Amino acid sequence: MNWLQIVLNPPSGLHLGEILLISLILGALHGATPDEHTWPITFSYAVGKYSTRGGMKAGFLFSLGFTAQRALLTTLGFLGLAEIYNRYNLDGPVYIAVGIAMAAAGSYVLRGRYIHIPIDVLLGGHKHHSNKVGGVPMHELEERDVPLGMTVVHGLIAGFGFGAYASILTFALAPQVGSLIYAPLPGLFFGLGTMIVQVAFGALFGSIMRLKKLAEDQITKIARRTAGFTLYYGGLLFIIAGALVSALPAIDNWAIATGNPVPNLDSINIDTILVLTVVGAIGIGTMIREIEYKLNMA
Repeated sequence: MNWLQIVLNPPSGLHLGEILLISLILGALHGATPDEHTWPITFSYAVGKYSTRGGMKAGFLFSLGFTAQRALLTTLGFLGLAEIYNRYNLDGPVYIAVGIAMAAAGSYVLRGRYIHIPIDVLLGGHKHHSNKVGGVPMHELEERDVPLGMTVVHGLIAGFGFGAYASILTFALAPQVGSLIYAPLPGLFFGLGTMIVQVAFGALFGSIMRLKKLAEDQITKIARRTAGFTLYYGGLLFIIAGALVSALPAIDNWAIATGNPVPNLDSINIDTILVLTVVGAIGIGTMIREIEYKLNMA
């Protein structure tokens, strides 16, 4: 049995050190493979900061929230309370929650305010928010800086997503730690493994904007617009996907096998489509379009 088989199918009777090492490797694999709960968010915020350092910070902060949730998840796994994931499919609600958080952050970057539903006005109260941005076309908006603090919130929410890596961590590794005191550790090390890779990816995504010889103000506008569009429209796509999965759970089980044993690479499914659409079509597509526009204007 090679190391990958041991990591993806952990045997029983493992020592705590072995459990933590496997958790760390699983976390690294999770961060390195195209995951719908990590890549779209890290890409959006890292690109929005348009620097290696800013990208690393985006990856770190997202993973910080994610790690905290994973520590909670393995504690629930040790206590047997994570059985709820076997009884109920929570993918739909998690997609919707992630989508709302993404769209809210994207709305702030593009419009200068978070999504707001004026319930008080609908109920007959006085209007107390300016409509200054309301009639301005989206391409004429002055984008705001990307709110990195929101990445922690995204990480906390995304951590409730439950896939193959979470199953191994929660049902195969967490029950073996031997004590409630150690129960959060597999989740902590899994999160650290994800964090290491996401910080590296964040640095890469954040430095993409420096590849073209553009002026600093041009890079700033392109980066913020790319981040805003990716978060806003990617968030709406997540909400739609979540609603579809909640209404038609069979969609979540659709997959085309690839023959690769590594989770997130083993099949093409709705998760893969979300990653490719949000990061590829919306994110990179927006970036290329904006760069070409700026170069043509020069």
